[in-house]
Amino acid sequence: MKLKVENLSCSYNGELVLNQLNMSVKDREFVSILGPSGCGKSTLLNILAGVLAPDEGSVYVDGVKINGLSPHFAYMPQQDLLMPWKTILENVTIYGAIHHNKKMVKKQAISNFKKFGLSGYENRYPKELSGGMRQRAAFLRTALCGADIMLLDEPFGALDVITRGVMQDWLQDIRSDLNRTAILVTHDIDEAIYLSDRVLILAGKPASFKKEIIIKADNRNREWLFRQRDLHREIYYYLKKF
Repeated sequence: MKLKVENLSCSYNGELVLNQLNMSVKDREFVSILGPSGCGKSTLLNILAGVLAPDEGSVYVDGVKINGLSPHFAYMPQQDLLMPWKTILENVTIYGAIHHNKKMVKKQAISNFKKFGLSGYENRYPKELSGGMRQRAAFLRTALCGADIMLLDEPFGALDVITRGVMQDWLQDIRSDLNRTAILVTHDIDEAIYLSDRVLILAGKPASFKKEIIIKADNRNREWLFRQRDLHREIYYYLKKF
């Protein structure tokens, strides 16, 4: 098992937010966490990323207990956080260069610009890119960290519905090339269905995992997604139930 969370609990301002969470994620599996606003989805990612300490419980990667910050995790927030005074090439290599050889990371970045839809924009600045392109740049920056588990905190949440769909299609296309384990936090049921191997419903006060839904499908596309009305209805039912 790539990632294992055992009996994880966390409080905020004296109030219990997460209660005895247990979760296992396989190597290269894509898992989405769905739940209402304020239920603790981002709190869980912050604990995994090592920026927030739980009250109790443990996190294991490859069977080894993790405490605090770990090179196993790369975190991508909703905002792209690109530095406006740096070029796109400088932006996407900034974190990877901290952990790895700067020349090697730059070479990897350049070789991935086409795959990430950024070819020809290496020396442009963030203000010259569309919202979708900025998010792809942020995604490349996260991938170049070299971490084997990507934590995606509503990375497309700030985009308009069309651009968001384009980004989802793009991520679906490159998923196998990323060769990473991914945990996605989202409010979008269709996004979770489209991208995930499994969907976990996080709900309640304090929150805990209420339902696991396995999604088995190869060669997914928009037409496939449009046919998943029953699955959408099932997930919606569980979100309302809890």
